[in-house]
Amino acid sequence: MEPWNVLLASHVVAALFVLAIGPLQILRPRRDRIHRTMGYLWVAAMYYVCFSSFWIVSDGHFSWLHGLSAFTIVTVTLGLVSAVRGNIASHRGNMIGSYVGIAVAFIFAVTVPGRAIPDLLATDPSSVAFVCGLVVLSTAVIFVSVKRGGRVGGRSRTVVTVNAP
Repeated sequence: MEPWNVLLASHVVAALFVLAIGPLQILRPRRDRIHRTMGYLWVAAMYYVCFSSFWIVSDGHFSWLHGLSAFTIVTVTLGLVSAVRGNIASHRGNMIGSYVGIAVAFIFAVTVPGRAIPDLLATDPSSVAFVCGLVVLSTAVIFVSVKRGGRVGGRSRTVVTVNAP
C-alpha cells in the first residue's frame, strides 16, 4: 500500500472511531472511569485526525477543513484542560463543539464530489464497508472491555486476606 493510501485510510478509520464514540461519550453519565478512559481514546483519535489532515492536501492547497482542524486542536485541548481542572461546563461545551465540527467535516468529505472518500465509495464500496465494520467492531470491543473493567466472568474479583495470629 502506498504511503498516501495508508495515511488516508488511517485518517478515515480514526475519524470514524471519533464519530462512533462521540455520541456514547455525550449521552453517558459523566465522571466515571469508563467516560474518562473512552474520553482519552477519543481525544487521541481526534488529535490524530486533525494533525493527519495537514498531510492530506488537494491540489496543493489547504482548504477550510484544515482551518477547522487547527481550530479543533485548540478546542479539544481546551476541553481536556477544562476537565482536568474540573470546569465541566467548559469541558462539555468544547467537546460537543469539537464533535459537531468533525461531523460537519465528515458530511463535507463524504458528499462533495472530487474528494477522496466519494471517489473510494464509487470505485471500491466493499473496502468502505469493511473499514466501517472494522470501526464499529473495534468501538464495541473497546467499550465492552472498558465497561467490564477488572471483572472476570461478570463478577468482581474479590481478594480475601487472612490475618494470621
